[in-house]
Amino acid sequence: MRKALPGLCLVLALAAPAQAQPPSEVFPGIASAVVNHYDFEHPSAGDAKKEDDIGRADSRTPISLINGGAAMRTVDGAFPGSKTSLQLKQVRPNNKSNDDWKAGVYSSSGVASMKAFNKARGMSIMTWVKITGEAPARNSNSSGTGDFYGAIGIAGVLSGDSNGHAARALLETENHNGAMRLIALGRRVDGGDKQFFVANADWKTLLPPGKWVFLAGTFDFDNGTIGLYVDGKQVDGSYAVKGDPWKVIGAPEPDLTSATNPRGIKVGGSHPQNNREVNACNCRLDGLMFLDRALTADEVRGQYEWVTKGRR
Repeated sequence: MRKALPGLCLVLALAAPAQAQPPSEVFPGIASAVVNHYDFEHPSAGDAKKEDDIGRADSRTPISLINGGAAMRTVDGAFPGSKTSLQLKQVRPNNKSNDDWKAGVYSSSGVASMKAFNKARGMSIMTWVKITGEAPARNSNSSGTGDFYGAIGIAGVLSGDSNGHAARALLETENHNGAMRLIALGRRVDGGDKQFFVANADWKTLLPPGKWVFLAGTFDFDNGTIGLYVDGKQVDGSYAVKGDPWKVIGAPEPDLTSATNPRGIKVGGSHPQNNREVNACNCRLDGLMFLDRALTADEVRGQYEWVTKGRR
């Protein structure tokens, strides 16, 4: 019987194909724009109460899972291939406290790793969201047990002068003209006026309780436009502020956000420094991304179809 040639087994082993890597959850057409990305399946090494950022290597910004810690990771993926999402909730609805389950990061001097949103021409936010409880939540800052917040905070990037509430870009629901509506809100200049795009439809039609929905907001600060999307489709709506609240008309050009680093990220309410409860979200989030340009309608649809119709 012929003997194997010396070293043949080693050669064969080296030649064996490597195991295929799982496909990315990010549509290739937008991958270069993704700054921060949280799938809630990457606890920080040595601290399960923090979630690692799997976005751009030079912009990694871990976020804290506030008050609930590791228990906030829930076995309920929003789309095929996802295993875990983030549970957010109000813990004691009728008590003024600081124990709501929310997430984020805050620095009064600005978060240096978020420099991509300093002097930004545009931004986008994308996330999957599922309403899992009372919405809007009860106002824990009020003595009246029947009082409710006027908004539900979903996810946003804080402005460069924020106290933990004011945002540069934000997805939320808000009471607008007497009715709760889904909103994408942007503020170009720190301390300046905000503009927000308000969906026409009742918010529960767009975010039905107990159902995963893909939500996206795009903010083109140079052209003064906002886009709002549900499940990859642009939502009908209107701008709430007339005129030119972002002050984009006239020189100089292009129109950029303030030359400040955002003070952080807020997820599921406001004040990620955990010194106050406002606009709690009884909901789950998955596949949260912050991007450094305003995506097109085709790109938003591309991301939705990428994860729902099979990644290649």
